[in-house]
Amino acid sequence: MEVPLEEEDSTFTNISLADDSELLPEVLNPGVENSHSTMMNADMDAVEAENQVELEEKTRLINQVLELQHTLEDLSARVDAVKEENLKLKSENQVLGQYIENLMSASSVFQTTDTKSKRK
Repeated sequence: MEVPLEEEDSTFTNISLADDSELLPEVLNPGVENSHSTMMNADMDAVEAENQVELEEKTRLINQVLELQHTLEDLSARVDAVKEENLKLKSENQVLGQYIENLMSASSVFQTTDTKSKRK
């Protein structure tokens, strides 16, 4: 906020009421500000390095999750294929079992014998 000036009196000076506190150390002691800036830059570099490490870790974890998802999809597809093959083999085994049973019943070698009637 500025103090209004009257046109006829030029002895007044405009005074800014804005917060100039961050400029004050530089005006009073410029060397301190430079070391402060260096410390801030070092802190910022450390934060950037930490953020870079976190970003790399996140990227690595995301890639690992994606790889695991693809592996899970592959395993799931393989399980489905094995289930289908298993059902197919069960059906074939039932057909073969029925065929063998029919052959055995038609053959005289495999006829059941009544042991009680032979003993009498």
